[in-house]
Amino acid sequence: MAGWRSLLADTRPLREPAFRRLWVASIITVVGAQLTVVAVPAQLYAITGSSAYVGLAGVFGLVPLVVFGLWGGALADVFDRRTLLIVTTLGLIGTSALFWLQALFGNRDPWLLLGLFALQQAFFAVNHPTRNAIIPRLVPADQLPAANSLSMTVFQGGAIAGPLIGGALIPVLGFAWLYLADTVTLLATLSAALALPRLPIQGVVTTPGLRSVLEGLRYLRGHPVLLMSFLVDLIAMIFGMPRALFPEMAHLSFGGPSEGGLAFALLFAAIPAGAVLGGVLSGWVSRVERQGYAVVVAIIAWGLAMVGFGLAAGAADGRAGPFLALAVLMLVLGGAADMSSAAFRMSMLQSAVSDEVRGRLQGVFIVVVAGGPRIADVAHGSAAVVVGTTVAAAGGGLLVVVLTLVAALAVPAFVRYRVAPASG
Repeated sequence: MAGWRSLLADTRPLREPAFRRLWVASIITVVGAQLTVVAVPAQLYAITGSSAYVGLAGVFGLVPLVVFGLWGGALADVFDRRTLLIVTTLGLIGTSALFWLQALFGNRDPWLLLGLFALQQAFFAVNHPTRNAIIPRLVPADQLPAANSLSMTVFQGGAIAGPLIGGALIPVLGFAWLYLADTVTLLATLSAALALPRLPIQGVVTTPGLRSVLEGLRYLRGHPVLLMSFLVDLIAMIFGMPRALFPEMAHLSFGGPSEGGLAFALLFAAIPAGAVLGGVLSGWVSRVERQGYAVVVAIIAWGLAMVGFGLAAGAADGRAGPFLALAVLMLVLGGAADMSSAAFRMSMLQSAVSDEVRGRLQGVFIVVVAGGPRIADVAHGSAAVVVGTTVAAAGGGLLVVVLTLVAALAVPAFVRYRVAPASG
């Protein structure tokens, strides 16, 4: 019995009041946020009927993520992080309200939708690294893997509820109600941010300009293990994330309706469901010493799961039944592997740097973590037009396995990277 309990999530970080408030607020907020994540590609596909347009959202999300992610990380190394979190949360509330208004008035212009998406991603690109840079100030260092697993589990839990609720309700209620729910639930995060103590920078404070950004990149250049953690994640996401194909696969491969539907909801919810399962059973992550090796194994498992997903979807040929179940299972397994990889990579980054550069490196982290899937949206959407969804999905997963092995052989220091086991 004790052995089973040791597999369950380590909840010690929830004993810290400030972290607990942010974590509880995120339970409320993340469901609304994921409704928007589902609604944007679904609305684009409904307006245009094209996976290429859905993939184009990756470009409109990537550019502000790169620019404002790097600059936002620099801001987080200058200004009080509580203040910055409050300001960017207000920006996210405003953009969600604009999403609601365009849907309410029956917008049929995909470019307006893409423009709003770019604005939202700009605020997100500053908000997320700020929030991640705060966590090491709220919990003890040996609890960082557990804190990150808890945070990611909540995020992915919302990513299950969002697609299931959104996919089922889009045909019934339309898009406007989903965007409105996102707007309202963001108020929970705003409340938690207002309750935080002041969080000024500890150490040397620089000016938030290009020079500050370049200093952060130079710091990263001198740490090949951290660079490798970014590289393998880019490999996993760019070549292995097939989400831009989900609307078309749900419709054509599994015979669902062109707007929403059960297959659509299940495909979008499956990866987060696997991540939640991995998070619930994450008690072991704080005891892993060979974190670099664990990341490599997890990413290879992710790639193999995406191969299985693509083959299952290809075999379906317009039918759901066991093929849909197999495809969802592959995505679930991939999500569990991705959760493990992300928790280790985030902990490596948070624990290996000082507070005065933590914001800038978290900015790089969000550019990689959120930017990789957006590049994947463009790549998979474009590839599907040429070779079809099956080859795009399964071939991408195979590339993940091959390129990860090549990268691991090229930088053996990453595979050998160890940390001391957590106490307690």
